[in-house]
Amino acid sequence: MTFGSDWGWGADKAEARRIFDTYLDRGGNVVDTANQYTNGSAERLLGEFAGDRRDRLVIATKYTMTTRPGDPNSGGNHRKSLVNSAEESLRRLNTDYIDLLYLHSWDATTPVEEVLRAMDDLVRAGKVLYLGMSDIPAWQVSPMQAISDLRGWTPLVALQIEYSLIERTVERDLIPMARAMGLGVLPWSPLGSGVLAGKYTHADLDIGGGSASAAGSRKNVAAANGALTERGLAIAEVVKEVATELETTPSRVALAWTLRNAAVTSPIVGARTVAQLEDNLGALDVRLAEHHVANLEKASAIELGFPHDFLARPMTRGVTFGDVVVQGRQR
Repeated sequence: MTFGSDWGWGADKAEARRIFDTYLDRGGNVVDTANQYTNGSAERLLGEFAGDRRDRLVIATKYTMTTRPGDPNSGGNHRKSLVNSAEESLRRLNTDYIDLLYLHSWDATTPVEEVLRAMDDLVRAGKVLYLGMSDIPAWQVSPMQAISDLRGWTPLVALQIEYSLIERTVERDLIPMARAMGLGVLPWSPLGSGVLAGKYTHADLDIGGGSASAAGSRKNVAAANGALTERGLAIAEVVKEVATELETTPSRVALAWTLRNAAVTSPIVGARTVAQLEDNLGALDVRLAEHHVANLEKASAIELGFPHDFLARPMTRGVTFGDVVVQGRQR
């Protein structure tokens, strides 16, 4: 999403190319984008940069975002939107196949069977290799996976969701569902729109909730996403304290925390400069001690709510199991 400066805050072509080359030189091979990131520039630049290295890359893109505001045919989850978006992405990416295609966000309108069958058709046509879901309730993904299995359609392999020390509510249902259903989790915004990197202070709270647009500034995006808040800044302070103790950077600590979750395949980093990318990659070398993890999770704690808290209570477990101790993996 940072490839292209169309929205006022991304990397220009030259810097985007340096980010791309540095990432590949360091062993990276998965690049995530979407049909309308930076108004389509992100896909066009990625297609140009890939060149003769296309086959060593896993290119993931998404459909759902509208290309013509006001036209219901140009966005949403329905078959027409999916097919048109996939074809346009193939052209912009200058490739004849997409490695991983996501539904970008749930529209609460299109029947799941329509989505799954249309996605399966693209796989059978050789235009898409793997399928995933993004920004969608767990109670929609779970029947999708079951329907695909029962009907012999292409299964889902990935779940892209927001996950960071600031946004942990996905631990209630989405992440456990992904583990049970065999989906790898790829968190977006693992740095809380930059808040966990320590780039904002209380003086930045004057922006309020931000506008309902990705254009303008990263600060606007952070506020609109709900990351730039008093709570977000308080969590960022604890991240900074841990980073100081480990003699590393806040960004690396925040990313290292997401990697501790066994359900996470890889966090998606949204670097705007080569320096940011190099800093983010340093998270692979960070080892958090148990007291670091405890401090981070205390600062960012959420209530799991019903039924999770109810099922974990001693009384509930007592009337369920009595004196029996159940050993092994719990789901």
